[in-house]
Amino acid sequence: MKALLIVDMQIGCFKPYTIRHNTLQTIERINLLSVKFRSLGYPVIYIQHDGTKEDYLFPGTNDFNILPELIQESSDLVVIKDANDAFYNTELESLLSKEGINELYVCGCATDFCVDSTVKAALVRDLKIYIASDAHTTATRPHIDAVTIIQYYNWLWENMTPTKDKITVETTAQLISSL
Repeated sequence: MKALLIVDMQIGCFKPYTIRHNTLQTIERINLLSVKFRSLGYPVIYIQHDGTKEDYLFPGTNDFNILPELIQESSDLVVIKDANDAFYNTELESLLSKEGINELYVCGCATDFCVDSTVKAALVRDLKIYIASDAHTTATRPHIDAVTIIQYYNWLWENMTPTKDKITVETTAQLISSL
């Protein structure tokens, strides 16, 4: 079974001091994906970062909440993490196993941190991974701009030596048309 994994699209990750690339377009594309997944009966899983260790994104605060522009339904699942990797010390792996999920479609924030860590963790768990190339985002870093980071990771994921299956990197429209 397939599932959509939406990583760290939280209010506190989109503050003026961490301007993300194409935020509004990323949100629109994630909404397109989530609506399609729900319409087909596939689970939508939100990953939320508990940043207590880093002194931000505290559970119970507004910053911890999912962006209000994203469509959330009561049937959506939520996994709380406290590391970049959404599998590390969380119930994500057991949840996927219990639901019979072996194909993950990944989108969210930040490309070069939590999205990448989660993709690689999923890869070594022999999950089939699909990445929406235009539905993940990051901020410009001191040494590299956000557009280059996103292009690099799309290229990297597409060209990684697979463990079981090659990672599929396609646009949101391409992924939706193949569901």
